Amino acid sequence: MNLLLDTHVAPWAITDSPKLLPKARDLIVSPKTRVWVSAASIWEITIKHLFGRGDMPVSGHDAMRYFQDSGYRFLPVEAEHAVAVDALPAHHQDPFDRILVAQALVEPMRLMTHDLRVARYSDTIIRV
Repeated sequence: MNLLLDTHVAPWAITDSPKLLPKARDLIVSPKTRVWVSAASIWEITIKHLFGRGDMPVSGHDAMRYFQDSGYRFLPVEAEHAVAVDALPAHHQDPFDRILVAQALVEPMRLMTHDLRVARYSDTIIRV
């Protein structure tokens, strides 16, 4: 399974946060799972850490290094992903979350999120 981690779940994996439920942890470490992190998530992690916004314990640089060391794959934001945002219902207004949903639907891959509004986009989205 190709699994795209959202911007909140990805840092939980980095920090081994108790917010990362056992179900999520099991999926992430499963040998059957290829874990992906979007360039958009790295961008959002960087912005939040830089400006001290939200609960972002790591910098984008540290996050990227951890993901590389863990064997996670990076998903660039392509033009097709950006265009697919236009077709999404207005469940969520956050541009980072909307691009992650679009990427997951276009590729296709499963998106793991903690956000109920994001999970409303598709039954292929895993809410943890």
